Amino acid sequence: MRSTSLEESVALIPDGASLMIGGFMAVGTPERLIDEIVHQGKRDLTVIANDTATPEKGVGKLVGARLLRKVIVSHIGLNQETQRQMTAGELDVELVPQGTLIERIRAGGHGLGGVLTQTGIGTPVENGKQRIEVGGKTYLLENPLAADFALVQAFLADYLGNLSYALTARNFNPVIAMAANVVIACADNVVPVGVIAPDHVATPAPLVDYLIVNT
Repeated sequence: MRSTSLEESVALIPDGASLMIGGFMAVGTPERLIDEIVHQGKRDLTVIANDTATPEKGVGKLVGARLLRKVIVSHIGLNQETQRQMTAGELDVELVPQGTLIERIRAGGHGLGGVLTQTGIGTPVENGKQRIEVGGKTYLLENPLAADFALVQAFLADYLGNLSYALTARNFNPVIAMAANVVIACADNVVPVGVIAPDHVATPAPLVDYLIVNT
């Protein structure tokens, strides 16, 4: 793990990169990273996240700045700008049922070939997907998801890069930290090694490539 500044960490992200971003309706989303992406004007990005939040929060800021080429999310219902860009053909939106989305990310992080689910059979979700019969039941094969970068928000980080999350921030952040080539972490508090109890570490230090240390 390497300590870095906010500006330097975002400078690592090239135009056209794929990003996994933690959070649930912007709770547990690394807002400072998103603000810096907007400031640096990164473009043509693909974002994999639970949602696009609202226009003034979280991933919604990237939508509003028109920095995204595609989003893979479970819903866009609270962001009218995402809906507008999708309808106008300006933004590619792939909607994935929430449980399927997180399992596809988990599969990407654990090196699995995919996920079998009955969710979506007989609906437009099924289009273009392989059906597989197991034990007399039909499933859809959902491909794993991975990304170039994972942007995570922790409550605590120690100087080695071990991360602990608070409350619902634990929903997506630990899973995306497994499924990206490079993990950039923000933390509300950076503490000495040993302050975080071992059984409270949700993302171990070897998974974290960069920890942002400036405020």
